[in-house]
Amino acid sequence: MPAKSKAQQKAAGAALSAKRGDTEKSSLKGAAKEMYESMSEPQLDELASTKRKGKPERKPSS
Repeated sequence: MPAKSKAQQKAAGAALSAKRGDTEKSSLKGAAKEMYESMSEPQLDELASTKRKGKPERKPSS
């Protein structure tokens, strides 16, 4: 499942960093905190590794 926006990719990267122990879990906020709690490391890695080119900064509201 690729990231739909740059913001989603950044949040996944922050959550992945915390899962791996590179950053503190307490430093996470918002979507990154939710992702940390609900997603596995391979899922976060897949979202965080999405190419940014052509992605909107934020997901368009539907």
